Amino acid sequence: MAPSSRARLSIDLDALAHNYHVIAAEAAGAETAPVVKADGYGLGAAPIARRLWAEGARTFFVARLEEGEALRAAMAHRSARILVLDGFMPGAGPRLAAAGLTPVLNSLDQVAAASRFAQHVGGSLPCALQVDTGMNRQGLGRAEAAALVQSDRLAGLSIELVMSHLGCGAIPDHGRNADQLAAFRAVRQLFPQAKASLAASAGAFLGPDYRFDLVRPGISLFGGGPMERPDPRLRAVARLEAPILDIRHVGAGELIGYGATIRADAATRVALIGAGYADGVIRATRRGGQAWAAGALRRLYIVDMDLTVVDLGDASAQPGDMVELLGPHALLDDQAQAAGSIAHECLVRLSTRAQRIYLGAEASAGA
Repeated sequence: MAPSSRARLSIDLDALAHNYHVIAAEAAGAETAPVVKADGYGLGAAPIARRLWAEGARTFFVARLEEGEALRAAMAHRSARILVLDGFMPGAGPRLAAAGLTPVLNSLDQVAAASRFAQHVGGSLPCALQVDTGMNRQGLGRAEAAALVQSDRLAGLSIELVMSHLGCGAIPDHGRNADQLAAFRAVRQLFPQAKASLAASAGAFLGPDYRFDLVRPGISLFGGGPMERPDPRLRAVARLEAPILDIRHVGAGELIGYGATIRADAATRVALIGAGYADGVIRATRRGGQAWAAGALRRLYIVDMDLTVVDLGDASAQPGDMVELLGPHALLDDQAQAAGSIAHECLVRLSTRAQRIYLGAEASAGA
């Protein structure tokens, strides 16, 4: 096979399984229900979910109805419970029912629409209910939830899960966490027959008070630290590499790249790497990001559409050598911080231009 300048994205399903079990152990006593929205955080929801099923996961969360339908098709022979965070959108009832998806109801309008559909088709429609406990994002108001249980507006609905979301879970000592916990405890009492869930990745690591019946990890399954910094307990799942295309000598004080804003501090050698923001390397990573090249972390100078320029110094390297732009050495949280972003964005921006390789089996025998 002829050499290729194409970047390579390796997705380590064994590392994914390791992270799942780390989180499950941390949240012992609660079900660990993976969030695989946005196509498994950009890494492929189908193979990700199939491997997590093999590791014991039985409940999964997606954002969009279409994501839920695709996941159900990918796991057709499995009885996975799939919840749709967008809830019950107008006209969605038949599609939710056909795919066996559970809507997460986020407003009184969604409750009403789901109830009408349930009564129209007969039977009891399984649902989850999200209540806002202080983040002011998705979810019913607490007063709305309290009034709801005193009304007949839940007719035809089986509320199997009541949930909320922490706004500052990645900051363990933030007072907002305790405030939201207290609010959620009050909400939970309104629905004593339903299971309860407050914690996502960060909340799962905040201690037993935050676990309730189910935790919903997302980014930490893929190696992102729950506190938005590298966590040695977790392994990198995604590894983005690209070959060195050329090596150039740059004199002290010479300018590099567009805009004449990047200047070499000293005479050096730079490697032109065959990946850029078209492959998912965030352009702002050049502010302090590093790549793993020739056995060490090395400074990024620029990130263009198709190229990234890395300072090699006097390291031994040659065209064709692979450079890690994201992975077990160029850590996800470190790259996100350099880009002024978060790990979530770094993953979902990975493009399909890079060759994708899955390492490890999707499912164990008999799963």
